[in-house]
Amino acid sequence: MSQCVALVEDDALVRRSLETALTSHTRLEIVGSVGTCAEARQLLSQRAPDVMLVDLGLPDGSGLELIDEISRNAPLTRTLVITVFGDEHAVISAIRAGATGYLLKNTPPQQIAESVLMVLEGGSPISPAAANFVLKRLKETSPAPSAPATSTTLTLTEKTVLQYIAKGFNYAEIAKAQRTSVNTVAFHIKNIYQKLAVHSRSEAVFEAAALGLISIGHATKAGISND
Repeated sequence: MSQCVALVEDDALVRRSLETALTSHTRLEIVGSVGTCAEARQLLSQRAPDVMLVDLGLPDGSGLELIDEISRNAPLTRTLVITVFGDEHAVISAIRAGATGYLLKNTPPQQIAESVLMVLEGGSPISPAAANFVLKRLKETSPAPSAPATSTTLTLTEKTVLQYIAKGFNYAEIAKAQRTSVNTVAFHIKNIYQKLAVHSRSEAVFEAAALGLISIGHATKAGISND
């Protein structure tokens, strides 16, 4: 079954290149290709894609604002940044806004398509240059060994749910693994967002990892048993 992908890129040539790369995979179906924030919002009001590739520099607004809106209003849509901005501020801001991955425009087209597939499988692809900033920030915000323990910030259940999120599980998959309902999972995730002062899955994982609440070193779905 094909997965729905949408593009938000104001450069027509780049947009066509991305379209060509994505349509080369039979699993991917482009359901929208637009060049402005306004067009993206109209597209989202009609159909929420599985993944939306978003440029940060758009003519009528910031891609960061659009990513934040998607995180809040279309939580099932994952966003993948595709941009020329590779500075630390842009990378960290995009992750905090809710971006699942971060790619630079010099990424080979084939790799971009593979990154979309990775997002669909629960991964968080990040260009090497951008990943350096994330690792640096994690090191800077990690508590010192003598710092007070933060494990009591979240309940055991909340930490377990958050670990599932870090490994790419969606609400339904977490509910099945925990033998509970999707509504219960959503309740726990709402509490997690409130306690960590975040409003997206990516930001929750980022903050929890920085606090030492969860480990994301080898995050794969296979890493958690459904038994």
